[in-house]
Amino acid sequence: MSRLRQRSDAGQAFPIYITVVGGLLLLALAYFAVGQAAATRSEAQTAADAAALAAALETRDQLADQWLTNVLDPDVWQAIFDGKVPVPSACWRAHELAASNNASVTCHPEGPLGYTVVAETNETVGDSIVPGTEDQKATESATAVVEARCSFDLPADNAGEDVLPSLSCKGEEWDLSPDDLVDLPKPEDLFDVHLADSQANDE
Repeated sequence: MSRLRQRSDAGQAFPIYITVVGGLLLLALAYFAVGQAAATRSEAQTAADAAALAAALETRDQLADQWLTNVLDPDVWQAIFDGKVPVPSACWRAHELAASNNASVTCHPEGPLGYTVVAETNETVGDSIVPGTEDQKATESATAVVEARCSFDLPADNAGEDVLPSLSCKGEEWDLSPDDLVDLPKPEDLFDVHLADSQANDE
């Protein structure tokens, strides 16, 4: 009689076991689908960050070149540091970086010293138990900005043409002389480049 009861109990437990295992399997597949989506979003964010920073770095280098070209004309330095001199858009660098990260982007300037980029992954999330993911791509955005690191005071009108302002660049001092323009600040000395939501410098 006990053997019959044991067999009966085992028979009743088997469907429950199958149900529990099936539920766990579905849960695992759901977690996998969520992981796939998160990984695709991460790829899109990486592409957007890299593209925005690339465009901002290109503008930084262009502004630094402008400063070097006008190093003997301190009257225009502030306009250069404020981004108020004509430099071509660097969105082409955003598109270039996005392509290397397997994404496509839209890019537009944010004022004279920033770029906002929206990146979309070329690859989809892929097949999963969630309907529609096989065609779903991830889209993320990022904004990068250029900020001047340096300040200066223009020399007095009677100081003479052979006097250039000293640059104070976040704790580093540059004493400039028209007769010795060899050791000049580099682009990363003159400008910071970082994502708008981060103060981490990218040099």
